[in-house]
Amino acid sequence: MADSIGVAVIGAGMAGKAHAAAYRVAPSLYRPTLPEIRLVSIGDVNAEFGSLAARRFGYSRHDTSWQAIAEAPDIDVVSVVVANSLHREIVEGLLAAGKHVLCEKPLSDSIEDARAMASAAATASTTARIGFTFRRTPGIAYIRELIRTGVLGDVLHFSGRYWTDYGSDPKGPMSWRFTGPAGSGALADVGSHLSYVAEFLAGGVKEVSGGRLATVITERPLPLGAVMGHDHAEVSDEYDAVTNDDYATFSAAFEHGVGDLAVSRVAAGHANSLIFEVFCENGSARFDQRRPAEIELFLNDDSADHSGAARNGYRQVVLGPAHPYISGGLAMDAPSVGFGQNDAFAYQARAFLDEVAGFSEEESLPRNASFDEGVHNMELLAAVTASAENDGKKVTL
Repeated sequence: MADSIGVAVIGAGMAGKAHAAAYRVAPSLYRPTLPEIRLVSIGDVNAEFGSLAARRFGYSRHDTSWQAIAEAPDIDVVSVVVANSLHREIVEGLLAAGKHVLCEKPLSDSIEDARAMASAAATASTTARIGFTFRRTPGIAYIRELIRTGVLGDVLHFSGRYWTDYGSDPKGPMSWRFTGPAGSGALADVGSHLSYVAEFLAGGVKEVSGGRLATVITERPLPLGAVMGHDHAEVSDEYDAVTNDDYATFSAAFEHGVGDLAVSRVAAGHANSLIFEVFCENGSARFDQRRPAEIELFLNDDSADHSGAARNGYRQVVLGPAHPYISGGLAMDAPSVGFGQNDAFAYQARAFLDEVAGFSEEESLPRNASFDEGVHNMELLAAVTASAENDGKKVTL
């Protein structure tokens, strides 16, 4: 095991800052104890953004090119959190330079590039993983446990939606998120999350049908300066066309059961609403990301009393140290102490550092998803797009 691990994050936007903060927190979580984690650099082509993030999160410096990070001998681990179209060049360059890479989802903006990245990862001497962050959400991980242990039993029906509103303002500035081919908008951005959550619970998707994509805000004003994440910015009087999807929906047949999934970036009032219900042989469960410290659970035997269906309904389960990730995963891991999506980034970073440090799977958190799983996620979304382009016809994976 190395005496220390040097960390860098490429991308100082919204998700980049989540990664940067997560590496600060990760060494304080769980056992065994990690080697020293050195927070070395934040990389961003915008020097102002990179400098501000480096100072805020305690990184030693900032760089304005990914090549500088690839060449730096004091950096071992790199998170890549930039526009999807930039992933392949950066990831392949980092792997060739001997860095361990944690890439944000989706893996790339094209299946061809994603497959090339997976090939590079397969032959690399270092570790390459993709961050499927919601797998680390305690409530979702607990529902998976209930399914896998037979408490809920096999999935019959999954119904989920991921509604966001970052694109609901027609005056919001144009950015890379609103350009690209069909399927690269809301479907790739938040549909990637919803689809891997569905497969995490119901098993792999065998086929999709009923695909539908819609662009409801067809043009946006060009910004006068740089746009970070979902932030608003001053805009010009010049407009450019939106070329990808604001909304997507489809049906799926899973290894266990069937499902319906819908995503949107124009759902006003829903800043970040990942909500699903999963219906199983022995009951059902409901999760709402806006209330991450609880799930709702219904078991068929809950109503087995003299009054028949009198108790037939969901009950609240408040999550605590007995549930996944919480014990040892919070500074104060007591019952009813709150947590949320930022904590999941810390659990993700800790899992990656565990693997890089050489801890066995038995003594560490579950591994992050492989690049092959990232390719599968993109193939699933491509099947949805193909269905939408063919009047909702069935597409087999």
